[in-house]
Amino acid sequence: MSTVAPVVAKPFAALSFDEKLDRLALVAVRVGLNLQEGQEIVLSASLDHLPLVRRIAEQAYKAGAYLVTTLYADDETTLARYKYAPDAAFDFTAQWMADGIAQAFRSNAARLGITGANPALLKGQDPSKISRANVAGSKASKPAMDLVTRHAINWSIVAGATPSWAKLVFPDLPEEQAVSQLWEAIFKASRIDGDDPVQDWKDHGANIQKRVEYLNNKRYHSLRFFSNDGSTDLTVGLADDHLWAGGGGVCGNGVYCNANIPTEECFTTPHKDRVNGRVRASKPLSHQGTLIENIECRFENGRIVEANASAGQEALRKLIAVDEGAARLGEVALVPHSSPIAQSGLLFWNTLFDENAASHIALGQAYATCLIDGESMSEEALNAKGANSSLIHVDWMIGSGEMNVDGIDAQGKAEPLMRNGEWA
Repeated sequence: MSTVAPVVAKPFAALSFDEKLDRLALVAVRVGLNLQEGQEIVLSASLDHLPLVRRIAEQAYKAGAYLVTTLYADDETTLARYKYAPDAAFDFTAQWMADGIAQAFRSNAARLGITGANPALLKGQDPSKISRANVAGSKASKPAMDLVTRHAINWSIVAGATPSWAKLVFPDLPEEQAVSQLWEAIFKASRIDGDDPVQDWKDHGANIQKRVEYLNNKRYHSLRFFSNDGSTDLTVGLADDHLWAGGGGVCGNGVYCNANIPTEECFTTPHKDRVNGRVRASKPLSHQGTLIENIECRFENGRIVEANASAGQEALRKLIAVDEGAARLGEVALVPHSSPIAQSGLLFWNTLFDENAASHIALGQAYATCLIDGESMSEEALNAKGANSSLIHVDWMIGSGEMNVDGIDAQGKAEPLMRNGEWA
C-alpha cells in the first residue's frame, strides 16, 4: 500500500471547506476501510454527496485502488416510486444488482457507504409499501450482507451533509447555514479536527480496545438496564461464547478496518431467547425514510410481545413483523453519556451518529464476529449459541444520563457497570 502523506500542521479552523472534506475522505479510505493496494471499492452515496465522493475516489486511487464503482441514490426518484409505481412493484427488486454486489464482495471488493439521505423522505407514504420494498431488498441483498455481518471484507460507513438532513437537525436555521453547521458537526464527530486525524483514530481505537478487553475478561452472563425514572428495566442475556468488540477489527480478508466513522461503542451479541423486561427509547429512530418516536417495548423470552410508538407506530410494527428474528435482538452496545456526540447536544436523526451518543440495542441480525470462532460457523451453529438471524438489523437508542447498567455473572451476582450513563 502506498504511504500516507503527512497531514499539514495547519489549524483546523483555518482549513478551507474543501481541505476539511479531503481530510474526511482520507479518514474514510485510510482509517475506515484501510484500503489495500489492488482492491476495488463499491461505494454507495446520494447525488448530494458528489463532492465527498470525488475526494474519496482521489484518496482511494492514491492508496492503490484498482477501481471505484459508485452506486448513486436520489431522493426524488425514490419518492416517485412510492407515489406512482403499481402496487405489485413493491415486492420487486433489482436482483441482478444485488447479485453483482455480492460477487464483488466475494472477489474482495471493499464496501463504503455514505449516509445522509433525508430521514423523513417517506413520511406520509404507505407503511405497507415501505415494509414490502424493504423485505424484497433485504432478501435480494442477503448474500452480500452475510459477508458484511461476518466481516469477511473490509467495510465502513461515513456521513455527508445534505440539505434535507441539515434542516431536520437545525430546523431554525436557513438552509445554507444549517448545511454548514451539520458539516462542522460531522467533521468534529468523525475526529478529523486534530493535527493528525489518522493517528488520532489509532489512539481512539486503542482506548476503546481497553474497555473491550475489560468486558471480555468479565464474561458476564447478562446485562440489566434500568433507568432512574423506572421506564426501562430490561435484562439482556448474552449469547454463549459471546465476544465484545468496538472500534476497529481484523476482517476475514486479513485487513484491519473501522466499520463506523464515527464510533464510540462497545458491542456484543445478545442471546435471542434471554431478553426480558420493558424498555423505552431515549431518542427517535429514523428508519428507511420514516421517523419512529418514543418507542416502548416489552420482551418475553427474547421476543417483543408489546410495541408502541407515539409516531411511526405502524412502521415499527411492520418492522418487527418482517420475519421471526425481527422481533428479537441481534446486538447490545454500551456507550457512555460523555461521548462527544452526546455532549454536542444534537439529535442527528441518523443512526450512525445517534447510536454513538447512547447505549443501544438492535433488532434483527447478529454479528457472527461477536462470538468465539463465529466467522466459521454455520447459521444453525450460530443460532445454537443464541445468535439471532433476520433480514433486518436496526439499532435504536436506550441510553442516557439517567440509565444504569449492571453486569450479571453466571451465578446471578450483579455489579455496577454504568451509573447515570457513565462507566462505573
